[in-house]
Amino acid sequence: MKTALTIAGSDSCGGAGIQADIKTMTANGVYAMSAITALTAQNTTGVTDILESTPHFLAEQLDAVFTDITPDAVKIGMVSSAELIETITAKLKQYGAKHIVVDPVMVATSGSKLLRDDAVSALCANLLPMAEVLTPNIPEAEILADMPIKNAADMEKAAQTISEKYGCAVLCKGGHQINDADDLLWRGGAGKWFRGKRIDNPNTHGTGCTLSSAIASNLAKGYDLDASVERAKAYISGALAAMLDLGRGSGPMDHMFALKGEFTE
Repeated sequence: MKTALTIAGSDSCGGAGIQADIKTMTANGVYAMSAITALTAQNTTGVTDILESTPHFLAEQLDAVFTDITPDAVKIGMVSSAELIETITAKLKQYGAKHIVVDPVMVATSGSKLLRDDAVSALCANLLPMAEVLTPNIPEAEILADMPIKNAADMEKAAQTISEKYGCAVLCKGGHQINDADDLLWRGGAGKWFRGKRIDNPNTHGTGCTLSSAIASNLAKGYDLDASVERAKAYISGALAAMLDLGRGSGPMDHMFALKGEFTE
């Protein structure tokens, strides 16, 4: 069995963060492991508190994983401080981590800010250049490219700018009123659109975590980046189309929509 590691925050409501990552990785056929950067008191209506891991304890978690079950891919999500980002960077370099997918989480679906200002520069200087692919949404791409994004042409320009700046592939995610659900993968000086149809489901908590984890899972299994993105988009479409409806806010998806068997009945 192939393995994948998520380095991210914990979501006490289970729809995003490492909980979404572990569900996604499991549903996509890889063995999931985690290193927790922060505990969040969070539900479908927002984030009420965050308790960060210390750099020392995060380093201990990463040592524990890499010295025993080496991950075939690594997904990085919410990392809220510069010190933690520097710790992750050092450990990934130490162990020669491969297939690094960075979801540059800056704002929660609910609108809550998840990244401190000092962490933005550390993220850009340290982690982004190590990534095989970044998966920013429109607001995050606007920050990384330092430009407004109003249409598909802006998405292409922003993705190209980010890719050239950090030397990695960029999957600029549509939505946010730009298009239905079309994502743009930019790498090697060229862009490729992955078309999707917007699913009329207001419950989108954890979509970014889920997509990046599904990409990492498929990279771990040996699929190339294009196929990994295609499969991840199909998976998240299925999870949204299952129309799970929990909570009073933007609820979670059904990560296990395709799981059918003796113990799910």
